[in-house]
Amino acid sequence: MRSLAPGIKLITSFSRDSWYRFFILLLTFVFYTTYHLSRKPISIIKSQLHRNCSNVIHPADLNITDNDTWCDWAPFDQNNYQNLFGVLDNCFLVAYAIGMFFSGIFGERLPLRYYLSSGMILSGIFTALFGLGFYWQIHSLWYYCLVQALNGLVQTTGWPAVVACVGNWFGKGKRGFIMGIWNSHTSVGNILGSLIAGVYVSSAWGLSFIVPGIIIAAAGVICFLFLVESKCLPLLRNSSSIEEIFSANTSTAVETVEDHTEAISFCGALRIPGVVEFSLCLLFAKLVSYTFLYWLPLYIANVAHFDPKKAGDLSTLFDVGGIVGGILAGLISDYSGGRATTCCAMLIIAAPMVSQTFFSFFLSLLRLRAKCMLLWCGALVNGPYALITTAVSADLGTHECLRGNSRALSTVTAIIDGTGSIGAAVGPLLAGLISPTGWNNVFYMLIAADVLACLVRLKADVCCPGSCIRRSEDGVDTLQG
Repeated sequence: MRSLAPGIKLITSFSRDSWYRFFILLLTFVFYTTYHLSRKPISIIKSQLHRNCSNVIHPADLNITDNDTWCDWAPFDQNNYQNLFGVLDNCFLVAYAIGMFFSGIFGERLPLRYYLSSGMILSGIFTALFGLGFYWQIHSLWYYCLVQALNGLVQTTGWPAVVACVGNWFGKGKRGFIMGIWNSHTSVGNILGSLIAGVYVSSAWGLSFIVPGIIIAAAGVICFLFLVESKCLPLLRNSSSIEEIFSANTSTAVETVEDHTEAISFCGALRIPGVVEFSLCLLFAKLVSYTFLYWLPLYIANVAHFDPKKAGDLSTLFDVGGIVGGILAGLISDYSGGRATTCCAMLIIAAPMVSQTFFSFFLSLLRLRAKCMLLWCGALVNGPYALITTAVSADLGTHECLRGNSRALSTVTAIIDGTGSIGAAVGPLLAGLISPTGWNNVFYMLIAADVLACLVRLKADVCCPGSCIRRSEDGVDTLQG
């Protein structure tokens, strides 16, 4: 008697439900990877927009009036270029932070497939428009600020939508570990964005934006064609035809496992135990993470005297460490049962590592030691951030006090990530303002933010677990013990 090949046995051992879960996990992973892929180029091209032109060989036919700035891209050829970079970062991050608070509300009430795909396509357009400024010879700060702000608004469609999709398909069992692996899309996107931008940064930096813009727009089309935003019972059965799955005339074909309760209000979501505390904690954690995201390549270029491509490539190790940190944080929190405690421990260890003395010391040593330092620091800084934005947000969005109402997940996720995005906006802005006084002061700011995140996290551990949200007949959400 013939036996099935081992590979076929493995494939058939999984249920249809398992394959759909894997498919959704993979799709949403790819989608949010492209979101971060399109955000990263701005940090890579900073050292190209303003560099030491006295060391660059200029064309013989070029009439040079300033030997130090002739190769810089106006308006970033001024002495206040670091402040201008800070403004540019903040246009994106402030718009992102403001838009995020509204994005979750829209995400609960609009089809996620349409919402996510349209956001990705628009983000691709605005990302490409920034790069086209190179070919159109645009030297207006307002143009780049406007494009960044609009891109920040449309990028808010991503996070609440993908977390809601994953939350709809996966239960709480091993949510920390699963989402820890899944959340590596943030670091993978940053790594790919750095590598793609690094290819073009020295030759034609406009392509550093145009290529990622095309990628995220193409992913938006894939999202529209293939995303299944929540479990549908006919999809999970062995249906013989498309008509049987989607027919509106078959009573079983319209059964879904989603509930039809009314979406929770913004104020009602704020009353869920732990939402405010974890939101404030993410504010400080994201301040640290995004300051590294936007300024680490420039810092490495200035301190280690690397060219823009080498500095960008080395900075990707910080994101590689973030992948490991997110997975470890999720795994430890699943087995320990303490999300807040896990994050607090990682923040305490990370605080002394985000110092100028620590970074400059290791960057001055052998490259292997510098690489290990970046990996370890990335794990400790991004681990808590990853855990809060994924497993913690999903836990709070499906809190037991909601009594099975799944229409709160997107709103809760948006509140937490929106508050965190305020820190993401403030961090790079402060870095731009403080860095002219010395990089040491920037690192003092990061240490202070790390400590504050830990203190707020300790408060989250003692928040009242017995409180719950109940909706009255007039539609008002109230907190009850």
